[in-house]
Amino acid sequence: MKYFFRLLRWPLGRLIAIIDRVTRPPTVEMLPGRRAQLDGITSSMALYQFQLCPFCVRTRRAIHRLGLNIETRDAKNEPRWAEELIREGGRYQVPCLRIVDDNGKVEWMYESASIISYLERRFG
Repeated sequence: MKYFFRLLRWPLGRLIAIIDRVTRPPTVEMLPGRRAQLDGITSSMALYQFQLCPFCVRTRRAIHRLGLNIETRDAKNEPRWAEELIREGGRYQVPCLRIVDDNGKVEWMYESASIISYLERRFG
């Protein structure tokens, strides 16, 4: 049964990725000074994700729509990111946003709805 779901997930994931590319929302236009300010803030953030995960696609779409430059880390195909996610974040679950505040404190935020809500409150 688990092989059936794996076999089913692959084409569905590809379909989701294609739909994402075709229907990607426009990025918010902003002044260069604001762009530099946001880039400075988001440079300490990273999104741990799987390319074909629908919840990760949803989160990446929100990041794109808000015009944020947040590094994406493929925790499925890059063992170092998977290991870091488990070691520092505490569990192997995506999407997960790694946030480092001004004091160097690291927060690991799970769940696409929580991540999107946080990003919209902070940058929307």
